[in-house]
Amino acid sequence: MILVVTPETIVRNETEIINQMFQEGLDLLHIRKPMLNREEIALFLSRIDENFYPQLVLHGYYDLGKDHDIFRFHFREDDRNTGIYKSHAEQGVLSTSVHTIETYNALGKEWEYTFISPVFPSISKKGYGEESTVMEEMKQRNNPDVKLIALGGINENNINRVFENGADGAALLGAVWENDQPLIAFKKCRQKYLLSQI
Repeated sequence: MILVVTPETIVRNETEIINQMFQEGLDLLHIRKPMLNREEIALFLSRIDENFYPQLVLHGYYDLGKDHDIFRFHFREDDRNTGIYKSHAEQGVLSTSVHTIETYNALGKEWEYTFISPVFPSISKKGYGEESTVMEEMKQRNNPDVKLIALGGINENNINRVFENGADGAALLGAVWENDQPLIAFKKCRQKYLLSQI
């Protein structure tokens, strides 16, 4: 499974690129735009082909899901720990984020999957993840109910390593959006992933 996380700020032709990535086989898109307000997020959503709405994951303004037939919601670690997610548990598919395998192993069945990060030094956040041991820890996973999605520094040259270490999916951010040709960068990663599954 290949996921893409949007950049925090708007990128030129972003929704057009998103539509093209879905046409090229993108599984899920996480819409993480903390700087945008509700109206700006609604406008952003309106520019994505509605055929792909079931594959969109909201990181906020969850009420927009009702207006757009979006039923996937992501909750940060803090929101999980404070129970904010509970009012959405019956209405949709939930995902979250963790930073240790111990936290992952303790997650309950209400979560479809979780990001675990950073598996490699981050591309978009310079210096973040350089001392991380998450990649090695992934071998200690023992949670049969929640899929594990690797995040952080993943690109076409290392994507296969996350699957070799037991991840169920890979989430791309910097490798796509910090590339001059985001669509091509996505396609290269997806091709490597498909070859690894043969």
